[in-house]
Amino acid sequence: MEIPELSNLRDRERVEQILTSMRNAGPNTLQVISDFDMTLTRFSFNGKRCPTSYNILEHSKLISEDCKAKLKNLLDTYYPIEIDSTRSVEEKLPLMVEWWTKAHELLVQQKIIKDDLALAVRESEAMLREGYQQFFDHLHQLSVPLLIFSAGVGDVLEEVIRQAGVFHPNVKVFSNYMDFDESGVLRAFKGELIHIYNKREGALLNTEHFKELQSRCNVLLLGDSLGDLNMADGVMDLENILKIGYLNDKVDERRESYLNSYDIVLEKDETMDVPNAILRYITGQ
Repeated sequence: MEIPELSNLRDRERVEQILTSMRNAGPNTLQVISDFDMTLTRFSFNGKRCPTSYNILEHSKLISEDCKAKLKNLLDTYYPIEIDSTRSVEEKLPLMVEWWTKAHELLVQQKIIKDDLALAVRESEAMLREGYQQFFDHLHQLSVPLLIFSAGVGDVLEEVIRQAGVFHPNVKVFSNYMDFDESGVLRAFKGELIHIYNKREGALLNTEHFKELQSRCNVLLLGDSLGDLNMADGVMDLENILKIGYLNDKVDERRESYLNSYDIVLEKDETMDVPNAILRYITGQ
């Protein structure tokens, strides 16, 4: 199998079997399930960290200096816990909920105006990974559903995709959405909180959506954390799943756990080259 981009994988033979099986089944049986922040977007550019959908708000003019300091404080407290490979998910879970809940409360206090979000995104340094155009366009051309599960802010990440010109009709986003009052001011966040470790529940809550996709029994999954591995748990009659993990940070200490969990691990790779090559292979392009 000639996919030159395939290098960092634990079990090449298994990956090749899955790819062959997916290719034989054809693109009509495929769906792509992906995380957003630091998976479809870049982790860094020219040595500088790129913003997540939360960071876009944090760094914007929509938020007071006092609020920025408080959000930064939360990040400094909780991010090290999120990426700590010595702690169990059970241990991290309540702390992640605490982090997201506090961050949402701070954002709601800022009375953000809906119409200001587009400018905040435009002025930010958010960037989709290199090769994103080909990735989104290829899926659209073949009518392959792209489901994005994100613990970020849905309104913001949709705007990132929209401004990049790739918010095609086959893209569906499950995320934390803002609830604006009739004058367009943020008053709350809608529905259940989606955080890094309950994407599975988020997936299962959307079983109706998965029913529509019942014939799509082959999944290409893209993530950048171990919490992303459960995003496909709602898929019915799953036949094959290929998991691609972006390992962006703390590479040496996390490599082992990623290689044990993902089929293909991409270390410090800011491109969509591997997913694009795999899609070309599966779809016989």
